[in-house]
Amino acid sequence: MATDEIKLSMKLLIDTKNKKVVFAEVEKDFVDFLFYILTLPLSTVTKLLKDKGTNGCLPNIYESVENLNDTYMKSKHIILQPMCPVNISKAPLPLLDGIPTPTALFKCSVSFCTAYVTDDPASCCPNCMSRMSIKVAYAADPPGVKESKAATGVFVKAVVKYMVMDDLVVKPLSLSNITALKDYSNIKEIVSLHQEVVQFGKEEALKLLKSSLESKAVLTSVFMSLVKLEK
Repeated sequence: MATDEIKLSMKLLIDTKNKKVVFAEVEKDFVDFLFYILTLPLSTVTKLLKDKGTNGCLPNIYESVENLNDTYMKSKHIILQPMCPVNISKAPLPLLDGIPTPTALFKCSVSFCTAYVTDDPASCCPNCMSRMSIKVAYAADPPGVKESKAATGVFVKAVVKYMVMDDLVVKPLSLSNITALKDYSNIKEIVSLHQEVVQFGKEEALKLLKSSLESKAVLTSVFMSLVKLEK
């Protein structure tokens, strides 16, 4: 594991009697990461998880595209490397590898025809049918702006801490939400609750992504194996 890997620190409230995570107390970065998942194209999610024993047949579809000869395919990369709506440079954390960035865009080779852009340089312009082969310059954030965005959050504001439930329901961390936990999580005994600090990195990010498609006890499935409970 790389020593410079970025990890988040988060506090878990654990029900030791039922061996499950009740909720996680997190900063904006973790919530931004959860919401960023929703912007990922389905084929990108499939690529990230296809070697992780994912249930279902989506990996088979992905591999079929990979294996089909170019004789039968118009453009593989549109399927295998789709543009993400949110630029990876604006993503909250580089916790998922292999996500293509939407920085290579092309316009029509005819100078006066500028109505469309594409990520496929082999595409034809809908207006004049010329090749969309002229690369468009990408306007990155100027120095200081990216750092400012990171400090204020991508999707949520850094005005409070957040609580993420075991089923990934996100709420502001507040006394009223905490007092409602007993009914929400079916907690029987307060004495069975235990606090644990854990780290969230790339390995945990992939586990969370996979579990979010298969389970309603996501935090439990990702973190309980890392927690040592007193017997």
